[in-house]
Amino acid sequence: MDSTTWVGATAKQISRAVRRGDASATQVVADHLEQIAISDPALGAFRVVRGGEAITEAEKVDDQEDLANLPLAGVPVAVKENTAVAGLPTWHGSAAARTPEVAEVDHEVVRRLRGAGAVVVGVTKMPEMGLWAVTDDEDGPTRNPWDLDRTPGGSSGGSAAAVAAGLVPIAQGNDGLGSIRIPAACCGLVGLKPGRGVVPVDFGDKDWFGLVENGVLTTTVADAVLGFSVLAGQSPAKLVEPARLRIGVSLRSPAAGVKPDEANVSAVAKAAKLLVDVGHDTVTADPVYPTGVALGVLATWFAGAYVNSEGLPIERLQPRTRRHIALGRAAMKAGLVRQKQRDAWRERSTQFFADKSVDLLLTPALATTPPPAVLYSASAWRKNMWANAAYAPYAAPWNYAGLPALVVPVGFRPDGLPLAIQLVGPPGSELLLLSVAGQFEVANPWQRHALV
Repeated sequence: MDSTTWVGATAKQISRAVRRGDASATQVVADHLEQIAISDPALGAFRVVRGGEAITEAEKVDDQEDLANLPLAGVPVAVKENTAVAGLPTWHGSAAARTPEVAEVDHEVVRRLRGAGAVVVGVTKMPEMGLWAVTDDEDGPTRNPWDLDRTPGGSSGGSAAAVAAGLVPIAQGNDGLGSIRIPAACCGLVGLKPGRGVVPVDFGDKDWFGLVENGVLTTTVADAVLGFSVLAGQSPAKLVEPARLRIGVSLRSPAAGVKPDEANVSAVAKAAKLLVDVGHDTVTADPVYPTGVALGVLATWFAGAYVNSEGLPIERLQPRTRRHIALGRAAMKAGLVRQKQRDAWRERSTQFFADKSVDLLLTPALATTPPPAVLYSASAWRKNMWANAAYAPYAAPWNYAGLPALVVPVGFRPDGLPLAIQLVGPPGSELLLLSVAGQFEVANPWQRHALV
């Protein structure tokens, strides 16, 4: 953090300073708005920046007499554009997909962030209807702060780019098939997908049949704990050193024909060694990804697009989106969205930990380096499908199972982009995952921000 600005500070540092009176929320927010104006034209992370409104809200934080119970006092946050912010349209990734009306009230997770003292400085970009693991729209691609020629991932790509560039210390995202964890891996961040039912979703029938979970992207584990606690409606948790764990390690890919490259194999090996060094045990433990699960994930993904398209001007949507919707209509007609199959996979996934006598599972976060930052929205559906499957197959099974999963940085690829790993746990293991991530952070500190 520069001594003359709060840009680069963590959410925890900012909130502590504002509560103590060592900083004003107004100055903190002004610093970040200035940085957004400088850096975002190159990144394309934000759809809308709430300049004057954010300053007014920060002044209201400063005017409160008692800040002691505001764990995010004065912290600038960004919200993904499919999550309602009062006074703004909900864009959903494009002008064609946006809701015609302005939101009258905040989504529950936004209400909780504001209730904790956070100030929403803007909403961040995502691919149309959140369908892809790359982020671009008619205005161009959103870019990775570590390498502007690469994608920050998706669908919470704008949120990840904003945090990695230091434009905000914390951003809300949501994860339907990896949409928090994939951008976190691309941008060197901590990204937690909570388990089913832990954080409010409240997207009605637009939650991809229950695949979607809300969460945050941060540069530190402490901020991830803080953000998770606020979204879950809990008092800020204090992590405790975990007992000696037995952690399964797997390189097996859920996608047939896709294997992790050398850099991602080395990331898992490095993480396994770190786990042993801090006192845990590791053992090879490969989940079995049945073909039916892969087909179920695809059918639910397609059908989610079909349901989400209700009331939209289909002819104005991107060609790749229209193809997805057509496949979703066919999947629904054929009865391929099967809750019974999902329940069976959840039971099998949960039982995996007992059968293998492991507490957590370690896998690659990605299979290859993030794809180029180009206009995938103008490309054929098939090209988009291959780009997504080839680099990011490891996240989706855990949405289908509804289990918590977390991505944490472990270093850099030879091409200079961040490397990360994924940790998966049984139901209710969010704080355990974060505790282990905290051990990674202590044993192997990472560079928190890219220099844009």
